[in-house]
Amino acid sequence: MKRTDTALPGVCIIEPEIFEDARGHFCETYHREKLAKLGIHNLFVQENESLSRKGVLRGLHYQLQHPQAKLGRVVEGEVWDVVVDIRVGSPTFARWIGIELTAQSARQVYIPQGFAHGFVVRSDIVRFVYKCDDFYYPEDEYGVLWNDPQLAIDWGEANPKLAPRDANYQPLAAISPAQLPQYPTPNS
Repeated sequence: MKRTDTALPGVCIIEPEIFEDARGHFCETYHREKLAKLGIHNLFVQENESLSRKGVLRGLHYQLQHPQAKLGRVVEGEVWDVVVDIRVGSPTFARWIGIELTAQSARQVYIPQGFAHGFVVRSDIVRFVYKCDDFYYPEDEYGVLWNDPQLAIDWGEANPKLAPRDANYQPLAAISPAQLPQYPTPNS
């Protein structure tokens, strides 16, 4: 496994070693000891999978009382994955990065606690799988408006398909600092 850091401290890309032959390929997508050597020490307790169709945008989601670090990857299709630093007091507050994730590349994104996350589907269908280091609590689901003018995220999709919840989130500047993660977070 190889780690590539991004412009957001703590957010990184994990690339497994892929072994290919005429039958297909094999790779380790999770190996706790190898991830620890790369600086990822989270104990992941839950794994989720979402299936989405082309043009669907999910996000920008975060948790507050039960923050979750996530290790996400695409197992079918392609997404434009976006991570935003929303930690009040962070030197990179309101900055975002975008990463292309595809089933073919097997690249993964590691998202520490305190960041908002979302993706838009570029292929006909996508299966997105992600591990979390805390359990999901529906009452602890928060979000930032996907097309927040302050963030100016280039999603590459002018009219994405959104869940009503995602379409009605507030811009980052309208969210009370008490409703945002604080910097530093436990795993900063």
